[in-house]
Amino acid sequence: MNPTKLIRSIFAKRLSQIDRYADYGDIIQQKTLLDLLQKAKNTEFGTKFKFNDISSYKSFAENIPINGYEELKPYIERTMSGEQNILWPTPIRHFAKSSGTTNDKSKFIPVSAESLRYCHYQGGSDCVALYLRENPQSRFFSGKGLILGGSRAQNPFGKAYCGDLSAILIQNINPLINLIRVPSKKIALMSEWDTKLEAIAESTIDRDITNLSGVPSWFLVLIKHILKKTGRQNLTEVWPNLEVFFHGGISFAPYREQYRELISNPDMHYVETYNASEGFFAVQNDLSVAGMLLLIDLGIFYEFIPLGKSNEHAVPLWEVEAGRNYEMVITSNGGLWRYRMGDTVKILSTNPLKISISGRTKHYINAFGEELMVDNAEQAIARTCAQTGASVLNYTAAPVYMTDHSKGRHQWLIEFGELPVPIEIFAEKLDTNLQNLNSDYEAKRFKSIALECLEIIPAKTGIFDAWLRDHNKLGGQHKIPRLYNRRDIIEEILRYNR
Repeated sequence: MNPTKLIRSIFAKRLSQIDRYADYGDIIQQKTLLDLLQKAKNTEFGTKFKFNDISSYKSFAENIPINGYEELKPYIERTMSGEQNILWPTPIRHFAKSSGTTNDKSKFIPVSAESLRYCHYQGGSDCVALYLRENPQSRFFSGKGLILGGSRAQNPFGKAYCGDLSAILIQNINPLINLIRVPSKKIALMSEWDTKLEAIAESTIDRDITNLSGVPSWFLVLIKHILKKTGRQNLTEVWPNLEVFFHGGISFAPYREQYRELISNPDMHYVETYNASEGFFAVQNDLSVAGMLLLIDLGIFYEFIPLGKSNEHAVPLWEVEAGRNYEMVITSNGGLWRYRMGDTVKILSTNPLKISISGRTKHYINAFGEELMVDNAEQAIARTCAQTGASVLNYTAAPVYMTDHSKGRHQWLIEFGELPVPIEIFAEKLDTNLQNLNSDYEAKRFKSIALECLEIIPAKTGIFDAWLRDHNKLGGQHKIPRLYNRRDIIEEILRYNR
């Protein structure tokens, strides 16, 4: 008996609500904004900015400034110290630890009860609902789901708890969900990555796993560990009913071929998700095409700043243009008000609104006017691997600036899984693919007027993991900064390579 057929009907009502996005997106988002303002009107932040007097998006944009983490940090720190009703009216006991800002090693994103239930958990449920509609033959609920998350620990202020978002989600999940997921909560929340890796493998090898959820790079480490432990060549031999991987956090493009080699099932599905510490934003709703549907009724109001423009140019969902890149700004049921995410997205369509992640506002290279974004780099890596038979495990890149004796170039530090061609051939093809994907890079490379061909430094096995370990970021949702306009990160990692 396949219980998935019975459970599928539970999602019918929710799917009909999602289908309304195409025709009523503006109405849904305006209602979301007014609901957020109404709920938080008596908070300290709501009183300061007179939420009671705001009745439209226009007055909202005119009266509340766009904020980075630094602007909201004093409010967040007070909340972490135990004060409440500062940014959000209900008590906030959990904070998702995220990568830091210029001035801080880490950011601590408030996670309210509302954001847990109506955003993060609902977003996860929506992923399953949309996937089941795409795959009518699914046996999703016939086995277990393996979720690979991070760790949880007491926060620096001592009044609440913080950790990776995934750990907070596992810690607070409905007990009924624990019946269909592995590993146990005790194992899932372990902080020491190597011990956790072995414990997950040991506890799941003999289980019937049908679905995976997590970051591609870390799952790749787990899969290889399981194959080594079992002596198998393919994950399908370990978990024959595995059918879907919900992935996010980093681009899947550089890892796709490796997964196809390690999971031989031709019916295996890969679903992209956009789930950050700040909220669950989007999910791939059509397995035949790239791009993710923005989930616009989960308690988040979205704004978009055209790339290269100032805050004053922010526009709501109903004013974006397809084909353009924007920085995303959110107002959330976690108490983030007009908060700059730091992520850039490309609008693929507007009715309904579908996006792809194009990069980070700080993770790009524009040292010579080339405006190289992360999505360019990921696509170029994937194309080059397909052309050469190579596989890339990890990488980071930064500019090498012009001197009196040399032109500028990009320097890539790459950890290869396989490299069947000379490094010079891989570099040439990568450089060509970047030119084909980015006209600004192509222009700067024309006759090497402003940029020389990129340089690749092969990385020793494990140095990226070593760097993450030394920065207490090994495992979970942590990832290597792919592109950086400065050289401090690549110089740090290069020291591990010497």
